[in-house]
Amino acid sequence: MITQEQFEKELDLIIANAIREDVGDGDHSSLACIPASAQGKAKLLCKDQGILAGIAFAKRVFEYVDPNLEMEVLMEDGSEVKHGDIAFYVSGRSQSILKAERLVLNVIQRMSAVATKTKKYVNLLEGTGAQVLDTRKTTPGIRALEKWAVKIAGGVNHRFALYDMIMLKDNHIDFAGGVTAAIEKTTAYLAENGKDLKIIVEARNLEEIKEIMQNTGVHRILIDNFNYEDTKKAVALIGDFCETESSGGINEETVREYGLCGVNYVSCGALTHSVSNMDFSLKAV
Repeated sequence: MITQEQFEKELDLIIANAIREDVGDGDHSSLACIPASAQGKAKLLCKDQGILAGIAFAKRVFEYVDPNLEMEVLMEDGSEVKHGDIAFYVSGRSQSILKAERLVLNVIQRMSAVATKTKKYVNLLEGTGAQVLDTRKTTPGIRALEKWAVKIAGGVNHRFALYDMIMLKDNHIDFAGGVTAAIEKTTAYLAENGKDLKIIVEARNLEEIKEIMQNTGVHRILIDNFNYEDTKKAVALIGDFCETESSGGINEETVREYGLCGVNYVSCGALTHSVSNMDFSLKAV
């Protein structure tokens, strides 16, 4: 997984690019009608129900836009919110508050939606022994935020990107000339380049699982698009050889059943690619 330092850099890049995109050479609406010296206060009003996420990121945004802005946080990330709740107050220069407003709202709305959906899956898997994983099916440019929201809600982050874990999927296996060839070439590559990366190998059927198990160095087998019965067979076959993960079209109706098959993880792209933003407003006080 990526380091905390890498994660912090991702956040800084997101903020800088988002302000560049949104503000350009100036917030001329505010500059035109609000004096530079004017002071104001605003509140984040929740108009929806779910899991709150993005408050810590909002702090970073306000600090970036104007270090003199002050936040009074009433509800932290991970809190359950309902319509009418106030999550925080921010006070300081009115122009600065308005400059940061849209980025803060966009992110909190998106992160809260991801956190709310993730929490549903976490609750559905309760008692199964399995944990829910996110994927790389994220919004380009804000992956760090969406994966952060998954963690806030109790989900587990999969690899962050292509560089921090090896995942040999169907196309890698086919292009490499088969399961064993893909694994052997990968272990050789890692040794030659001095890289210590975990290896996950996707299996399309029980025969491929048997072949994977003839090799060493595999951290997890991805049991992809198996039905429930074959997933149970796969888990029994793998035993304590390595970790197991179910994936492929998993949704709220099927996730618990896959968890009950005995896998360690269930991965679901819907946590990040199929959410509707929660409704929040930043209102002047």
